[in-house]
Amino acid sequence: METIKKYYRIERKEICFLKFIFEAYDGIAMLTTLDSDSGVVMFHIAPGCEDDVEMILQDLQHNIMIEEV
Repeated sequence: METIKKYYRIERKEICFLKFIFEAYDGIAMLTTLDSDSGVVMFHIAPGCEDDVEMILQDLQHNIMIEEV
């Protein structure tokens, strides 16, 4: 299955938290850390789950810094 890749910059201290959040949503997205120093991560989003991932990220932006790269 081909996934959709999106890149984000998040606060370094929140990388693990974000990874655990998306692991709880079994199968919609997988997070990979590309650069832990600058907080750049890549999401592998399952086809058809883009809206769900976007909704979760928008909600989390109220508490942590998340910006698309």
